[in-house]
Amino acid sequence: MTPEKKKQRRLRNLALLSLLLLAVGGTFAFQAFNQRAINDRLNEVDINVGGRVHDYYNRDTENKDVFVENYGERPIMARIRLSEFLETRQRNEANFTPLVAGTSRDDVENWTTWIPNANDITDRANNNPSNAFDQYASLIFGWERSGQDAPWYMPTFNHDNLDLRTAAAGHARDWIEGNGATDAVTDGATHPGDGTDAYWSAGGSFDNSGPIWPGEEVTNQTAQNLQQDRAPMTMHQWSNLPNEDKIGNFWVVDHNTGWAYWANRLDSEQASSYLLDAAEMTAAIEDKVFNGFYYYGIHVESGLVHPDQHEEFLNDGEQHHAELEDFLRGIQNGVMYDDGPNPLPNEDSAPAAFDFSTMRPGRIFTMAGEEYRYLENQGSGNHMIIRNDAIRNVSWNAQGTVLVDWYDALDSSVQDIVQPVANNFTTGEVEDASVTFTGGYRWIPNNLGGDVAADITQVVPGGTARAFALSLADVTRLSGGGLAFPNLTQRVFSVHGRAWWWLRTPATDTAAWRLTAAGGHLHGEGPRTFSLYNGGVRPALIIHQTPN
Repeated sequence: MTPEKKKQRRLRNLALLSLLLLAVGGTFAFQAFNQRAINDRLNEVDINVGGRVHDYYNRDTENKDVFVENYGERPIMARIRLSEFLETRQRNEANFTPLVAGTSRDDVENWTTWIPNANDITDRANNNPSNAFDQYASLIFGWERSGQDAPWYMPTFNHDNLDLRTAAAGHARDWIEGNGATDAVTDGATHPGDGTDAYWSAGGSFDNSGPIWPGEEVTNQTAQNLQQDRAPMTMHQWSNLPNEDKIGNFWVVDHNTGWAYWANRLDSEQASSYLLDAAEMTAAIEDKVFNGFYYYGIHVESGLVHPDQHEEFLNDGEQHHAELEDFLRGIQNGVMYDDGPNPLPNEDSAPAAFDFSTMRPGRIFTMAGEEYRYLENQGSGNHMIIRNDAIRNVSWNAQGTVLVDWYDALDSSVQDIVQPVANNFTTGEVEDASVTFTGGYRWIPNNLGGDVAADITQVVPGGTARAFALSLADVTRLSGGGLAFPNLTQRVFSVHGRAWWWLRTPATDTAAWRLTAAGGHLHGEGPRTFSLYNGGVRPALIIHQTPN
């Protein structure tokens, strides 16, 4: 396929979610009706480009999970928009009365677009028809559980780009599979699971032989949603973020149009964090209908496009936020700022293509097949960098071997610019309970001393050109505003979501220091034998480029 034809790939989704309470104190039902138009293209190709909206709902627990999965082989950009409908009827009345005049249950196109307050995503905008729903329905956005990693899901079995159905599980109902019914009874599930919170977990699987659900007759293993870097926010709130925080794994709502955008490219086999986690009716609905009936619905319209086609999000005839164009370009490029002649963060380039002297701390770049984070300019043409993800399932005891193997596999053009460091680091040792912190919970240690404080990685003539793990002292001096790790999230942010990683500093004879995946916090109580799927060893290098 020619480059021009490749640019014609695009993927669209349309989903409709409906919530219906048949009687106050009676049966509570919540269904998903979904529709999508997928991947306009000029020719059939072997490359699979596709994504699917997941909708997990359980009417008994009121759990409601809505997110996007990229099951294809190319990155996509995603946006979702909600609209609402509410009608009520007293028992002595013959007909339902809509909350917003001129709307009807059967015509979802005239439902009221959800528009949040510019300063608060949980509050519908004043002086807007959406505000009428504030007293009756509360939408819960994002997913965050104290001390927990991101949730798990079952990847879709349906990889047919021409199939318009969602992955609807539990009491959720797909619009096509349910034949467009709005009776809150007709079944339309297209995906396994009962829709309860945390139904899927690490190590789970499902055999779709039969097939039981639409798609391939294969056994899928559970996969993990991306951890949200921050809660969903409005474009106004996003505008006030520092540039280095504007692109990441979170949702941003254009409060002019109601479109919510995933603030990052969604790569192959990734699934976004939740946009919607629950939709709860308030007590005010009982006061409104007494012993009557009401119907409440949420319509979810979504669009998925290849990053090169992001202008389709702009050319839809709507009055978008003034900064949306820059935002979308930032998602496409993977960065919100211009730092001179360097290639874009996701543009794989040879070492000679970079001018490291112009890079700012924390800048992401891709060099000879590996994605890195720039840490600091050490002067004299020397620059410290670190792999922008951890090598997973590696214990502290095994990290030395893994670092050697990783370095040996590097492209020779990278090895040629690696500087020597000490053959053996004098790390010292400090117990977790002995360290105090400043600036926030386990953020920056403020009482390191002795060999632990002195263990700063630097070029050592006569040493060994090799990869290494950062020390506790390294992370301390690289954390803070304007530095490589400006906040907790950036300490563990990676190309595949947050990842915990080991430092080289021991805590005791059996424990060592590491950064936790969920919070980016420093902890020194983990046993050296610990290894897990979502983190491990993060190789760093000092490279040299002759100053201009």
